[in-house]
Amino acid sequence: MDGATVQQLIPNRFPIFYVDEVTALVPDQTVTVQKYLTHAEDHLNGYQPGVGRLANSLMIEMMAQAASVLILHSPVFANKTAYLAAINDATFTQPVTAGHALTITVTMGKVRANMGTVSCAASVAGAPVGQATLHFVVQASDGA
Repeated sequence: MDGATVQQLIPNRFPIFYVDEVTALVPDQTVTVQKYLTHAEDHLNGYQPGVGRLANSLMIEMMAQAASVLILHSPVFANKTAYLAAINDATFTQPVTAGHALTITVTMGKVRANMGTVSCAASVAGAPVGQATLHFVVQASDGA
């Protein structure tokens, strides 16, 4: 699934759209996405000028967008909007910089009515760089 197809599922758009492609998707179970980081991205240059480092808060946003792909691809939540409600157990083990391909894998946790949890793991070249448990709430989209 390419970025244009992902934009049909989630509301994020440039400059806050961070999913380049979906490389694996098992509906209601797991999704894996890629984000290719380049020096041309303002958010890498603004965090630590001259270093091109990804801020951990933006990695959480990338995890949330990947989670939205999984959540909103489910027939139960189709045509709705997922919102990040809470973050638990977030850890970041290695810096991520321009030139890296960030892989984020999201696994669905407990779901109850219109809310639930997902487990997110981020890696670069197979090495873990971050993880978090995200809580979400799903509501009807505007105009729906």
